[in-house]
Amino acid sequence: MSEPVTPSDADPVQDAPPQRREPVFNLPPVVLAVIGICVAVYLLQQYVLSESQQMTLLYDGAFIPVLYTGQYGFDWFLFSRPFTYAFMHGGLAHIAINMVWLAAFGSPLANRLGTLWFALFFAVTGLASVALFWAVHPYGEAPLVGASGAISGMMGAAARFGFRTDRSAGKAAFAGPVLPIAFVLRLRGVVIFLAVWMIINLATGLLGFAPGVDGQIAWEAHIGGFVAGFFGLRWFDRRWQAPEWETDDRT
Repeated sequence: MSEPVTPSDADPVQDAPPQRREPVFNLPPVVLAVIGICVAVYLLQQYVLSESQQMTLLYDGAFIPVLYTGQYGFDWFLFSRPFTYAFMHGGLAHIAINMVWLAAFGSPLANRLGTLWFALFFAVTGLASVALFWAVHPYGEAPLVGASGAISGMMGAAARFGFRTDRSAGKAAFAGPVLPIAFVLRLRGVVIFLAVWMIINLATGLLGFAPGVDGQIAWEAHIGGFVAGFFGLRWFDRRWQAPEWETDDRT
């Protein structure tokens, strides 16, 4: 008479669940959507529109500070420009660099926040970017384009997690609670990142040097987005978090 096979007697190779391989390009749909819109707008500008149509799109879609002083009257695009500018880019290097950073920092943040809150985060940090840019250059006539302000906000958000990610669910997401600012500023890795990020932005913006990118770098917009993401993340992270977190000063 045969004995029943218990779970402990079973062949461990046959009983083990199949290993789940993480795709190489495991981007959340909302991040893919943003990238898709940016690429579509860039291709439209470069290969479909005429020169006059390109200028019209740039005027109606880019953020132009002087238009918000009131001296040129009112048009309905004043409400949309602070958001649509983020989907426009000035060149191939510009859009390529931004999309790489968007994939790197936006993917774990989108997996953490979810589609709706990530979209709101993108919009608010992009708005904060142009707000600071306008405050510094209220009469500037050069159009501001690019998603780097909102992406800088994602970098600021990443710092509030101490750059810790969790891949246990098969996709990277920022792990743990949103760390208090006082604690974050004691993490050596975060402080080094903040210092290097600030120096690079000021250097490229004030000196006007960025390999492969034409035009001036809007460092003010980068700082505006970063500050909004760093200090405002708690408004978008709707997960309940335990009051305790792991403290590791070696980060």
